[in-house]
Formats: sequence, structure tokens, C-alpha cells
Amino acid sequence: MEDQKKILFVINPISGGKKKTAFNKKVLEVLDLKRFNPTFQQTTKPNHAYELGKKAIEEKYDAVIAVGGDGTINELGSALIGSGVPLGIIPEGSGNGLALYLGIPMNETAAIRRLNRFETVDVDCGTINDKPFFNIAGLGFDASVSDRFANDSIRGPIGYLRSVINVLGKYKPCHYTLTIDGKKYEREAFMISVANSPQYGNNAYIAPNASVSDGVLDVCIVHKFPLYILPMMVYHLFNRSADQSEYVEIIPGRNILIERDDTGPVHVDGEPLALTGNLKIEVKPSSLKIIC
Repeated sequence: MEDQKKILFVINPISGGKKKTAFNKKVLEVLDLKRFNPTFQQTTKPNHAYELGKKAIEEKYDAVIAVGGDGTINELGSALIGSGVPLGIIPEGSGNGLALYLGIPMNETAAIRRLNRFETVDVDCGTINDKPFFNIAGLGFDASVSDRFANDSIRGPIGYLRSVINVLGKYKPCHYTLTIDGKKYEREAFMISVANSPQYGNNAYIAPNASVSDGVLDVCIVHKFPLYILPMMVYHLFNRSADQSEYVEIIPGRNILIERDDTGPVHVDGEPLALTGNLKIEVKPSSLKIIC
């Protein structure tokens, strides 16, 4: 009989506004306990998931499972990069962009059952001023929304929509100078998203052709557009046709420098981050194993 695999479940108790009090019991019912020996830890502070991931490598765990949203995945993924220890995902966030792209079930029981297969894929990660991201990083409008949403008492899609409406009324486009694989572009942009995977979450696709395994990032520049076009922009997002909008320009690249006149918020996998000055963005091919 093969040795049991030691796996650590790292649970974000507040992600997605969902209670997870019965989660451990569900795992013990659904996981193949002949093959897996599960341990459970809850996060209690920012960056705690990262610390638990690093400790799991030292303690020779065979896998670490993120039970949360894209922020929890980001912290654990950042800890596991280059270690060979695979990351599993039980999607419990507001958007679940990376999990949706990878075909991981949104249903909790089905996602736990999927771990029993223990099949992995190698995925790329991006870095923005050396801070890793696995789904999408961005600046401009969506980063301002993430910043607002992080400070909102209401989580989930309703809270996110409220943040969008609050920011939309007073947001002004900015001037950027982008250097993508040595070529320079000057743009006045509503926002810039750098996509490793195609969607933010909730099936809103900003970069329909992005792939986590092609060694390239998609730089999505959303140009200034008249407000009456907004319903059409939203339609493009959910119809996987953002690349067909005259207001969206997508440029693939491996080494990206973004120079900006104003220092505004940046988001990394949906989490706001205070980064000042220029932004240096790179791709690290096949740097993380994910169970899917």
C-alpha cells in the first residue's frame, strides 16, 4: 500500500462572505483517507497563508490546498513557487477567476472530490515589481475598485458591484508609457490589466485568449470610452469578446515596463497593493504546480 500523502488545507474563514464551519467535516467525508492524511489551518491575518505555505514546504507536505478566493491562492502560490509542492484549490472567493479557468468545480464537495485524482498542471506566474500574481494584475479603474471593495463591509458580487458604481462616477483616465518586449507605446487609458489567465472571475473575460501555460502575459489596455458605451463594454466582458471592442487593445509580452504620471492603486489577483513609481512586470513560465 502506498504511503499516505500529507496535505494541508489552508482555510480563509472570511473569503467570499461564506461560513466554513462544516468544511473540515466535509473533507473527512469526501477525501480518500486511505491515500491522504489531511491537516487544517485557518488564516487569522494578512499574509498568514503565505507563512503557512512556507512552513508546509519545510514540513514536507505533499500538497497545500487553498480554501478561499484569488487572494488566498495568491499568498499560497507565492509561497510554493519553484518548490515542486502542488497547490490545490477549493474555490470559496467572490470571483474565483483562476479556478473557473482551470475547470475546478465551484461546488465544494465536487472540488474536494477532484483532489482525489491528484493530477497536476504546470502554470506560469507573473510578477509585478517582484510580487507574484497567477490570474490578473492591473492598474487604473479596476485597481481603484479593488481598493474600495477591500474596505467595504459587504463581500461577494453585490459588494463588488457597489464598489464599481461608487468609483465609476469620479474616476478619470490616466496617461501611461508602456514598454512591451522593447517596443514603446504611449496610451491614455481607463485601465490596464496584465492577464495570465483570461478572466477576473464570475466569467468576466478581459483577455479571452490568455493562457496560464504559454509563457506570455496579455497586456489589456482599455482606452477612454464614453459612458454610454458602458453596457456594451460589460456585454463584451461576459461574452468573451473584449478583444473585439474598438476600445480594447491587447498586446502579448514577456517583459513589460509601465511608467505612469500618477501613483494610484495596483491590484494583484484582486487584492489592492500600494506600489509607487514605475511597474516592472515579467512572466515566470511553468513555475507552479496546481492540482486540477
